[in-house]
Amino acid sequence: MPAIPHDVRDLNLADQGRRRIEWAERDMPVLRHIRERFAQERPLEGVRIAACLHVTTETANLLRTLKAGGAQVVLTASNPLSTQDDVAAALVVYDEIPVFAIKGEDTETYYRHIHAALDSRPQITMDDGADLISTLHKERREQLPEVIGGTEETTTGVIRLRAMAEQGALAYPVIAVNDAMTKHLFDNRYGTGQSTWDGILRATNVLVAGRTVVVAGYGWCGRGVAMRARGLGARVIVTEVDPLRALEAVMDGFWVMPMQQAARLGDIFVTATGDIHVIDRQHFEVMKDGAILANTGHFNVEINVTALEAMAQSKRRVRAFVDEYTMPDGRRLYLLAEGRLVNLAAAEGHPASVMDMSFANQALSVEYLVKHGRELQPQVYRVPQHIDEQVARLKLTSMGVEIDHLTPEQERYLHSWEMGT
Repeated sequence: MPAIPHDVRDLNLADQGRRRIEWAERDMPVLRHIRERFAQERPLEGVRIAACLHVTTETANLLRTLKAGGAQVVLTASNPLSTQDDVAAALVVYDEIPVFAIKGEDTETYYRHIHAALDSRPQITMDDGADLISTLHKERREQLPEVIGGTEETTTGVIRLRAMAEQGALAYPVIAVNDAMTKHLFDNRYGTGQSTWDGILRATNVLVAGRTVVVAGYGWCGRGVAMRARGLGARVIVTEVDPLRALEAVMDGFWVMPMQQAARLGDIFVTATGDIHVIDRQHFEVMKDGAILANTGHFNVEINVTALEAMAQSKRRVRAFVDEYTMPDGRRLYLLAEGRLVNLAAAEGHPASVMDMSFANQALSVEYLVKHGRELQPQVYRVPQHIDEQVARLKLTSMGVEIDHLTPEQERYLHSWEMGT
């Protein structure tokens, strides 16, 4: 039994987890390059980091990179259903990293684990949804002066943190990793697009071709989900509240309409908005018999599960991660993964090759905060452009892709105004 603090399901799963972590590492060359540099330079020597992230094989490689840089790292889950128990065990047994995460843990255990991570008195926080930061600000304020800065990975978390900053509640600077071009253009679009359908198909084994799919939200995640649905042969409807995104969805060839209208037509619904009750009571009332409901947003608030529970005459688990709700009129609605993010609850999350860029941004942003965090105001910051570009260049190099460089003449032209037609 390892002497380091931990709370995981079963340490005997460590060997399996280690093999899967190594498999993911094969597809994470950018993070591997950073880890090699970190191991030589040790830029995070002695820095205490608490990470509240999805406990997956890709996250394991990020944590190993931070530790290689000299950091003292603690990991807790950012969602009760996203933990891969074998990965949690492997990090404890083979990497001696304290992990507090069990797949399917209840809400009380989830927050107990967050407090266990905060017991390490972190100088850097890493969040996926901002639960660690919000708990620290609400319940452990005496620790705030010790914190240099933090990072946030998700759209939902960035929304929460910007609200905190606007209200003057944020006590330290946070880098919005989600806003990096090498994160949201790829992770959100291609990662979420593929992994969401991976989760839906693993849970249901339904044929998507010929069905009508309703995608709520046309941000980068919604774009990816809609694009992959069309690729699978579905008719795709997009619902939006933003006129610019709605117009873009129309121009991209999708139907666009209000959810109340789409609710009558959809066979499969996927929410990707980051907002509450996007699918609500009035929508359940008109859905087809057999409609499938899935959420790929971070928190389980986008589908009003409480209303669905109250409306249903009966409920039963028909497959792993599939709950059947029978309505009073006999219609059956199928909720996937309890309304939690389906790609991590019913599948394994994003492919390692796309998380390679996201977690490279995380690692380099932590290094930046250690060097410059004390100089920053308590606001939400974008990833510095030089980090974004460095990640892109490393990724291109790993793919064997070369690009052009500006000539001195071209550089002069771009910085001049005299030369016209």
